[in-house]
Amino acid sequence: MQSNRRMPSWASALIGLVSGAVAVGVSLLVAGLVKPAAFPVVAVGNAVVDLTPAPLKEWAIRTFGESDKTVLLAGILLILAAVAAALGRAAVRDLRYGLAGLAVFGLIGVAAVLTRPGSGLMDVVPTLAGVGVGMLALRWLVRRTLVPADDPAVSYGGVSGAVGAAGAAHDTGPTRLRLVSPEAPPATGEHPDPSTPPVMRAGNDLRAFDRRGLLTGAVGGVALAGVAGLAGRALSGQAEVSAARGAVALPRPAKPLPALPAGVDLRIEGLSPFVTPNNDFYRVDTALMVPQVDPRDWTLTIHGMVDRPVELTFADLMKRAVVEADVTLCCVSNEVGGPYIGNARWLGVSLAGVLRDAGVQKDADMLLSTSADGWTAGTPVDVVMDGRDSLLAFGMNGRPLPVDHGFPVRQVVPGLYGYVSATKWVTDIKVTRFDRDEAYWTPRGWSAKGPIKTESRIDLPRDGATVPAGKTVVAGVAWAQHKGVDAVEVRVDRGRWRQARLAEAPTADTWRQWVLDDWDATPGSHTIEVRATDATGYTQTGDRVPIAPDGATGWHTITVEVA
Repeated sequence: MQSNRRMPSWASALIGLVSGAVAVGVSLLVAGLVKPAAFPVVAVGNAVVDLTPAPLKEWAIRTFGESDKTVLLAGILLILAAVAAALGRAAVRDLRYGLAGLAVFGLIGVAAVLTRPGSGLMDVVPTLAGVGVGMLALRWLVRRTLVPADDPAVSYGGVSGAVGAAGAAHDTGPTRLRLVSPEAPPATGEHPDPSTPPVMRAGNDLRAFDRRGLLTGAVGGVALAGVAGLAGRALSGQAEVSAARGAVALPRPAKPLPALPAGVDLRIEGLSPFVTPNNDFYRVDTALMVPQVDPRDWTLTIHGMVDRPVELTFADLMKRAVVEADVTLCCVSNEVGGPYIGNARWLGVSLAGVLRDAGVQKDADMLLSTSADGWTAGTPVDVVMDGRDSLLAFGMNGRPLPVDHGFPVRQVVPGLYGYVSATKWVTDIKVTRFDRDEAYWTPRGWSAKGPIKTESRIDLPRDGATVPAGKTVVAGVAWAQHKGVDAVEVRVDRGRWRQARLAEAPTADTWRQWVLDDWDATPGSHTIEVRATDATGYTQTGDRVPIAPDGATGWHTITVEVA
């Protein structure tokens, strides 16, 4: 007798993959109607980010850079695909196993959604809707693929005859499916043809694999998932917010800054420009899905230890005295010589002025700012109020803030790492104390206060480059926000330190270009180091420390080959 034959593995996996895609697409669609942040894939990803230990986070940023979020989401989707394929294989044996597996993943999604800041019961609707429709799709695909074996619609010739000798088929509903062989040979007395498709028993029923039914059903499922996903992205507000950003007319500052002095940019090819273009400005944050905040709906609430709570709309903010400031921002995740630093001309209103209107109480020492996606930063009150250009910014290099960089409004505080100051998509500021409240990164092992450390970087030549012998340019940038850079020194092969030539710096809140243009490079391998001295007289240390808990230190060192 012919041995039992299984349904092809690709077929059962395809059933699971299509069902999973339908669940994801429908959940994205419903999230677009309810709240984009309630999309369960993003909620799970955000939960993973929250639970990631600091060393692993640092590794991800070093390894993947600004693509770390894309890599995380891709990893989650790959895991979902693998599990969905496994659930498909389980479902063709017993539909209850597949449905139970989808239910478990629904519970994980619900738990992740409910852990997000500001979540409510309505936020679980996208997950429940996606899982529910995914279950229906799984049930439908299994029934479409495993049809009554005596159904003349089965796409394999000869199936009905072979199975008819074994018994009649009856549709008994979602019962356990079992692979069987015909109990008796065909009426001709011959053994079954090896090309006969698999036959499965469901209770007293015999069922056969219908390839055509599966493929047409899969096409329909993929179409549903795709249409739902595209509609969900459209409903998330990206197009609407992009149009609203394009309609923003930036007001003129009360005291426009003069044009940048000619000497601020040495204009050396390969050297970081003094002003970082918006498209090249670094982005490091925890937002897996960039918040889409319409300026017409945006409000900023200032409350807590204040005499007069304040609520501002975007229109209210634009009516205040507008300030323009050149400020360099730096991420605490920036390794020595790293890329997570940039300089821009920001436009906004004075954060200190808004706080004075609210009346900050004398015992307050912390501003707990909250982003539209629930992320928080803790900023020292005294730093914001000491006269520096701390802004609620809505413009960047002459344009409305890019959405990735906090549109419609973000904080900009010179001299502090971004994790304690540069809240994007800011919607709430609670005036409080460090001994009463903690911001996002503090309980994860990072310092509560993060002043930027005096550092420098070599941009030219690149580490590992091969350069010709002779006069060679060594150039880079140095920074000591709100102190200013007074000197930069370079040494080769641990020789004497030589003074580099400094570009102009309009304020102490920006980085400063430097160049050593007369290094006489000789053939061989050479090590180049750089260090900066700020306006307080402090010369950066050569001791290497990691970025946690309050920023890396050390001299940037590169090795080059001279041909």
